[in-house]
Amino acid sequence: MLLGTWVIIQTYFDRSWKTVSLRSWLGEGPARRGWTQAPRHECGNRKSCPSDHFAFRLISGAANLVGPSICFNDQILMSNVKNNIGRGLNIALVNGSTGQLLKTGTFDMYSGDIKLLETFLTEIKTGTIVLTATFDDPATKMTDTVRTLFTELGSSFVGNLGFRDNWVFLGAKGLSAKSPFEEHIKNNKETNKYDGWPELLELEGCAPRKVD
Repeated sequence: MLLGTWVIIQTYFDRSWKTVSLRSWLGEGPARRGWTQAPRHECGNRKSCPSDHFAFRLISGAANLVGPSICFNDQILMSNVKNNIGRGLNIALVNGSTGQLLKTGTFDMYSGDIKLLETFLTEIKTGTIVLTATFDDPATKMTDTVRTLFTELGSSFVGNLGFRDNWVFLGAKGLSAKSPFEEHIKNNKETNKYDGWPELLELEGCAPRKVD
């Protein structure tokens, strides 16, 4: 168990650890050696977004040990550190014009009450951006009603979401087309990275700001 936990955590934070060197630990950073430090982009993304877009990054959970993370407009909305994530679907709602966080919710899709999720999705107002990241199992309690509600938010993959799949998705209420911001990986014992779970998913990008 300890070995498995270490492998997952090492994978999850792989990018961060790769940027740390012995010299930086000793205080001899890039600036001290005359190097130019690369600019930091919002949410730690690889490139910046236009002024009329919001930067975002979604990271699914790793197996059932490391929880997901949702960053939007350079603010961490949900994460292990904020202690507001849980097994199943982790969802953050933000104002599509201002980027302001409206609400977060976690929904246990293995043994929870699916009616809570149905109500949550039904009450989303037009113009709201919806960010979703899975953790552990996202689909045991999934109903056709919930799948339809996510499809109306722009999802292309929710219809195929199954037991222990990983899924990250950014959609919006009122979209007239499918969202381009979505990734899905099946739980498959032949290809799973972890014992019983697929590898985690990361998705970053620039979501257009809604203009009233």
